[in-house]
This record gives sequence, C-alpha cells and structure tokens, in this order.
Amino acid sequence: MFAGFLLALREGIEAVLIVSIVLGMLKKMGRSDRAWLVWLGVGLAVAASLTAAIGLNIIGAEFEGPGEMTFEAFTMLFAAAVLTWMIFWMQKQGRRTQLGLEADVRQALSGGQKLALFSVAFFAVLREGVELALFLTAVNFSTSLVAGEAPILGWLGGVLGLIAALILGWLMYESAIKLNLRRFFQFTSIVLVFFAAGLVGHAVHELNELGWLPSVVEHVYDFAPLLPENSTVGEFLKALFGYTASPSLTEMLAYLAYFVVVLGLLRYLDRKPMKQAVVTETP
Repeated sequence: MFAGFLLALREGIEAVLIVSIVLGMLKKMGRSDRAWLVWLGVGLAVAASLTAAIGLNIIGAEFEGPGEMTFEAFTMLFAAAVLTWMIFWMQKQGRRTQLGLEADVRQALSGGQKLALFSVAFFAVLREGVELALFLTAVNFSTSLVAGEAPILGWLGGVLGLIAALILGWLMYESAIKLNLRRFFQFTSIVLVFFAAGLVGHAVHELNELGWLPSVVEHVYDFAPLLPENSTVGEFLKALFGYTASPSLTEMLAYLAYFVVVLGLLRYLDRKPMKQAVVTETP
C-alpha cells in the first residue's frame, strides 16, 4: 500500500505541476478563457488512464497458472524499464520542464491552435496516468506473491497518493508554500530505484518458477524465521524495497546488478550538471 502511495504521490505531483504551469501561463497572459481546453485534456487523460488500469487488471485476471506467472513477470519487467526511464528523464529534463511547457503554451496561443493547447495537457497527464496504472499493477503483483496483500490495498494507496498530490499541488499554487522539487525528486528517485530493483527481482523469481531462468542456487539464504514476508515489517519491505526472505541466486544477482548500475548512473548524472554550471559561471 505504501509503495502505491509513493508512486501515486510522485506521478501525481508531476501531473499537478504540469497542469499548474499551463494554467498559470494562461492566467499571466490574460487568456484564462482557454483554461477549459486544459481541463478537457486533463479529464480525458484521466479517463484514458483509468481505462488502461482496468484493462491491465482484466488481462491479468484472465490468465491462470503459467500464463498468469508469465504475464506478471513481463509486466513487472516492463514496469521496471518504464520506471527506470522515468527516473533518468526527470534527472535530465526536470529542470527544463517549466521552460518547455511555457514555450508550448505560448506557441499554441500565438497560433490560435486550440488542439495544441488541449494536447499539451492531455498528453502530459496521460503519460503520468498510464505509467501509474502500469506501476500499480506491478505493485499488486509483487506484494501479492507471498504476502497475500489484497490488490485493492495497492489501488487504495494509489488513490491516497493522488489525493495528497492534489492537496499539495493546490497549496503550492494558491499560497506561498514552496517545495524543493529537486530534493523531492532526488529522494523519491532513490526510493524508486529500490522499488524497481524489487520488481526486477520478483520478475526473475517468476521466471525461476516457470523454469525459463535457472535458479543456480535455489535459496541463497533464508530469513523467514527472523523476518517472514507476511509479517507487517516484511510486507512493508517487500512492497517498497523488494524484500525476499529466501531468494534464489539469480534473483539476488538481478536485484543487486540493477541497483548498483542504476544508482551509480543516477549519482553520476546528478553531479555532472553541477560541474557544468560552475564552469559556465567562471569568467
């Protein structure tokens, strides 16, 4: 549930910021009469995202046995890939998001293109919504493998995260509250690296069960007597960090390899812009 909350909070804040920037630009340019196009785009994007979420769950429910395990494995791998792309995209483009959106809004208004203004809001929110639907589906798969958490709890965490994002976004828009977005996305990126590594590990576990990938060593260690996966702490660690009480060797290596490589690249890219900024400011 907490993993769903965190994912929805991050995705929700991104979507809320995008909509706030577009609406703020319209207000500053005295074109609030076009705000309905933005809200129309947001509404249709939300509807499309809900359709995607329902579709993913229906598809998953139709599979049984090996088919279900295959669907879950590839869904988790795909979710981890999209999540990784999102983390690096935010790391590289996050600081330019506002400037890019402002340019799009100005171009749409100067050309009198209603469809362009609608598209800015629609596709921005749709991307966040479809990603969130995919992530929450993967969360439900990973947390229900052993812990037995009801799928509704993952979606409930997502709903609560979106509500929190809406409240925070409204407070930021209507008051003087400032959120250090760079620090926020840095923190959530590190947490999401753990989460994505857990998805990779769980996917490898499913592939081990299918016999598509050898375990090599079936149980490298067994922490179940000390920290069972179905305990409160175990469920929390499993949902957020991909904790497994008795992983196979390939499952453990996949987790560690993903975590080390992605976190290392993330830290490298985080330092690189700062060095460039110092060079450009030096006469």
